Amino acid sequence: MAIVDEMTELIGNTPLLRLAPQRHRLPRVELYAKLEFLNPFGSVKDRIAWGMVRDDLPEILARRQTLIEASSGNTAKALQVIAGLHGLHLRVLTNRTKVAEVRQVLELLGGELEELPGLSECPDPTAPNDVFSTIEQMMAAEPGRYHHTSQYTNEANLRTHRDTTGVEIQTDLEHVDYLFGGLGTTGSTRGTATALLEHNPGLSTVGIVSTTEDFIPGIRSEAEMWEVGLFDRDFYTAIMPVRSEDAIDATVDLARNHGVLAGPTSGATYWAVREHLSRCPVPEGRTATVVFIACDRIEWYLSYVRARRPDLFGRARRPAPADLDAESVRHADRITPSELADRLDDGRHLLVDLRTELAFRIGHVPGSVNIRDDVLDQMLRHANPFPASRRVVFVCPVGELARRPAAFLAQQGQPAAALDGGIIAWRDAGLPLESGLSRAEVPR
Repeated sequence: MAIVDEMTELIGNTPLLRLAPQRHRLPRVELYAKLEFLNPFGSVKDRIAWGMVRDDLPEILARRQTLIEASSGNTAKALQVIAGLHGLHLRVLTNRTKVAEVRQVLELLGGELEELPGLSECPDPTAPNDVFSTIEQMMAAEPGRYHHTSQYTNEANLRTHRDTTGVEIQTDLEHVDYLFGGLGTTGSTRGTATALLEHNPGLSTVGIVSTTEDFIPGIRSEAEMWEVGLFDRDFYTAIMPVRSEDAIDATVDLARNHGVLAGPTSGATYWAVREHLSRCPVPEGRTATVVFIACDRIEWYLSYVRARRPDLFGRARRPAPADLDAESVRHADRITPSELADRLDDGRHLLVDLRTELAFRIGHVPGSVNIRDDVLDQMLRHANPFPASRRVVFVCPVGELARRPAAFLAQQGQPAAALDGGIIAWRDAGLPLESGLSRAEVPR
């Protein structure tokens, strides 16, 4: 055992766990999990949080700057600990913090979390009202006050993983055929693979995302893989979408059969490993060395798992929107902005806006009520709260998210539809928007 003077000295040098072949059941495969959740603050993001601050720390301290970052989870947690160790303040901006434990830990650590009305889970530098634009405006308004670590665009993200994670794996294994990892900032996969490719030119790098209308904490969905920031589509051999249900099943498998208490992003990656190598098996006479990144611990996500799989906690599992197949979602009933505008006053339509409270307050279809999409999902897992006499119209930013609850209620016999094109199409059609609380939300 070693004696250290500061927790940051424990970042990196995480072990590789060889998963027992009789349990992963992939023929001719040596499968290793890079146990990044053993970093001191609990995730793979510890590396980049320290890597983006370390070299600039003397100047940050001298200028007493506030760290600022776009994050909804692990990067924010690691940065908050590092800021606290050095007497600094951190300001976190995000479009959504969907996991209760993440918010609670940030609050416990003293972090300042501000949610903005964005369209997506991950920041999109091309959107004028998204997190990046807001940070730029704040920095311009108060020059010198903030140090933006900028994990989605900072080359230190790639360098840190190239020089640490990749080098560690190469040192331990010498030869690697496949690297699998979840895609958030994409720094861990690109940086790690860059180092491995120097010694393994035939390396296949596979990135993991969630399916378009699903949510897995820590990774992007198919719809969020913009050609911006550090993401480079051509770098990857394949990008595999995974359903949250499959991610949770694989998360449980990792915990129960391998003793790896990793979160759902790691579960999604493990599922993708088995799916990819079952479709493209290793040829006879060869053995492939495969590594996947186990990025954080399961404890952060118990509320997420419990909401989607209550049966794992001894409770009956009811049908929910997340259970719908993509074909059912695609065929959800839709209503155009002009059609809805003509029927707003007929008394037969109930409008439910699925966006965040801040986005709703800024502007919504007149007469809407605000039920955030993740809250609605939990409600529908227990019962249908809507009157059978009303047609429920769900409203989201661009129309895609609203189709899932609309299709789900329709299967339950409830008239329901999605506003086609969402609030953006409503606004672009020149139709009126209300701001503030709706009448249904005003406290009595």
